[in-house]
Amino acid sequence: MNKSMKIRFFPSAEAELQDAVNYFNSQCEGLGFEFAAEIQRTIERIISNPEAWTKLSVYCHRCRTKRFPHAVIYYIENNLLFVVSIMHMKREPNSWRTYLPPHKQ
Repeated sequence: MNKSMKIRFFPSAEAELQDAVNYFNSQCEGLGFEFAAEIQRTIERIISNPEAWTKLSVYCHRCRTKRFPHAVIYYIENNLLFVVSIMHMKREPNSWRTYLPPHKQ
């Protein structure tokens, strides 16, 4: 694992993560925290091997979670992991593209 890699969440990804945690906790107490832990494990897998996951564009990759129907959309630049979206796999699959800066689209 590249422990020196820093992680930056786009505001969209932060909001998606918080919304999902709140939703899952409303369904079953503690489930949202399990979801957050699963996202953390997914990010650790990405850091371990950032090029291993499905390429969605020239810059972005998708790494699916193991337990939930979600994926982390990300790109790497200058030893920074940019988390673009915490995307539900059944909803608007290309919505993450609107979050990217123009030079990354």
